[in-house]
Amino acid sequence: MNSNRTMFAYPCRPSFSAFETALAVLVAALLAVALVGQAFAQTNRTGPSGLPLPRFVSLKSNEVNVRVGPSRDHDIAWTFLKEGLPVEIIQEFDNWRRIRDHAGDDGWIFHKLLSGRRTGLVTPDRETGLISLYADNSAESNLVAWLEPRVVVNVAQCDGDWCKVEVNDVTGWIEQADLYGVYPEERF
Repeated sequence: MNSNRTMFAYPCRPSFSAFETALAVLVAALLAVALVGQAFAQTNRTGPSGLPLPRFVSLKSNEVNVRVGPSRDHDIAWTFLKEGLPVEIIQEFDNWRRIRDHAGDDGWIFHKLLSGRRTGLVTPDRETGLISLYADNSAESNLVAWLEPRVVVNVAQCDGDWCKVEVNDVTGWIEQADLYGVYPEERF
């Protein structure tokens, strides 16, 4: 044998038993099912309730606990103290709804504490500055009132650009972009 030659050892390919082959096929099949299920879940636009996800709703009570998980066994993360605040349902689990508020915080609320009544929060990200409420869905129409930031209004309809709202027995139109509680260009 030539001593200048380097010798390499190549491992032999192991042979799989019938059990190991079946197990590998089963794992691959389960992985494929999980990936297909995940892709389906991402395209599924309704929750177990049959209602669309995400969607806006409002709080039914002046005191609503938000929990860190979907049961009364989970700790309370915070408590809402104003009836009618709009929140966005982003997930459903049994009788619990995972919500997101205007600040982007999320948690779980029992479904009976939520209402399908549509409300809006006027420019929640602004500290100051009044928002115009008009007689019609146009800035050229008569001014009805000025609204302060974070005022809760009842939303009657939206045309994609403007929403007809009511607050303290005053009805008028506000630009849709000035409300949290409706989606951009949403119509109803």
